[in-house]
Amino acid sequence: MSRTVLAVDIGSTKICAIIAEIANDNSISITGAGTSKAQGLKKGSITNIELASRSIKSAINDAKRVSGSEVKTAIVSISGAYTKSLNSSGIVNIQNKEVSFKEIERVMQTSLYNANIPNEYEVLHALPFNFKVDDQDYIEDPLGMNASRLEVDTHIITTQKSNLNNLKKAVRGAGVEVENIVLTGYASSIATLNDDEKELGVALIDIGGNTSNIIIHSGNSIRYNDFLGVGSNHVTSDLSMALHTPLNIADSVKINYGSLLSPSNDLIELPIIGDENSTHEVSLEVVHNVVYARVEETLMILAQFIENSGLKDKIGAGVVLTGGFSQMDGIRELAVATFGSVPVRLAKPKEMNGLFDNLRSPEYSSAIGLILYSASAYTLYEIDVNKRVRHSNEMLTEHTSINLTEEHDIPTPQLRTEKKDGMATISLKKEKKSDEAGAFSKFWNWATQLF
Repeated sequence: MSRTVLAVDIGSTKICAIIAEIANDNSISITGAGTSKAQGLKKGSITNIELASRSIKSAINDAKRVSGSEVKTAIVSISGAYTKSLNSSGIVNIQNKEVSFKEIERVMQTSLYNANIPNEYEVLHALPFNFKVDDQDYIEDPLGMNASRLEVDTHIITTQKSNLNNLKKAVRGAGVEVENIVLTGYASSIATLNDDEKELGVALIDIGGNTSNIIIHSGNSIRYNDFLGVGSNHVTSDLSMALHTPLNIADSVKINYGSLLSPSNDLIELPIIGDENSTHEVSLEVVHNVVYARVEETLMILAQFIENSGLKDKIGAGVVLTGGFSQMDGIRELAVATFGSVPVRLAKPKEMNGLFDNLRSPEYSSAIGLILYSASAYTLYEIDVNKRVRHSNEMLTEHTSINLTEEHDIPTPQLRTEKKDGMATISLKKEKKSDEAGAFSKFWNWATQLF
């Protein structure tokens, strides 16, 4: 039986809501979409809950009208602003000498317990990037392996509790409960990166209206993430000041004439700011110089982020650019020069059933990534914002939103047994213990209550 999911991408300049049907085999069909201008947000964070709620509600209502579906819960994106990341590790002994999902869950929770997370921060994602089985390093998936000891290295992404709670309040004000929250850069990586790029190592940069999110993916997981409060709207502001013209005119100039390629000597006539009845002539060379200076500076800061990450030698696949700003004419050529001659690719979101033409644009990468995340397209294992250990091959029985301030007994996800890329995935081993039977009956009672 298919399920209906609602994804809400909360950007600094626009809100995008997408409704999709996800079948049992995780195939996706988009049924509705809506966008609205972002209000009550600044640099990816909510500054006015009431205005933000209004914007979110407008986008969701448009998506509902197109889809004809009524959805009560949503998966929501959160900007990298005010996030902090750290690495942690955990180690557990394997009593039964075979690694089951229970042991993987235990070692990941141990790494989370060992992490020094400040009280005012909440975990967004805990992503394992290296499993070790009995001193054997870089195990892709330890499930079912014979071992006496299991270790894990985990990249943990946290955000301020106030930031998280304000986001939840704004979405709740739009009449929808938050089911899950995903980092914008993580969602964009799901929508744009292919397996080869992840394996070789890649830096993904999502450049939007007011923000730029960067993540470095190496091997199985995200190894680094950062945020820069600069986007295409800063080019608009620069043009407005340099050309002494209103912001809306400057934005039109950016869209129509903004290019990072060789400048033109042509002249254009623009109204003067504060005196729209008067006009003056401006050379397109001036437009080019203003745009070039801002974009070059932005890319140089992002290149410094990659340098500071300590992972520059691990991005064999180079840099992938996505987001609305990545459509700037000539940005790829400038990025190649700025990032030190590494490969640079401009990425659009992956294709899927019912994908509207306007959603194929790079500015919708994170929104499409949220839908893919709902269809289990996340990393092999992770602990999500609900403190639940997720597996990319799990079979969800019901979507429930969880209050982050309360403790919950989270059921262990079931695993499907199926063939994927020629390899059979391993189902969970049945434990031959009497106390496990009791645990199963508790889980069964919990499952039946849901229905």
